[in-house]
Amino acid sequence: MNPNTEKLRKKYMDHPPEGMTSEDIRRMSEDDLLDMDDFLNEDELDDDFGGEGFYIF
Repeated sequence: MNPNTEKLRKKYMDHPPEGMTSEDIRRMSEDDLLDMDDFLNEDELDDDFGGEGFYIF
């Protein structure tokens, strides 16, 4: 397993998202863990919205 994924797994096991337990995180596949992380951090990915770029009026 990817060492970065293991760090991510430890992060969420120490502080599981609301409605989940550490055991839920432990049992997740690597792909599911990465998908969950993307979902929980999708707001951070949209930081450039409204900046310079292509606009349709």
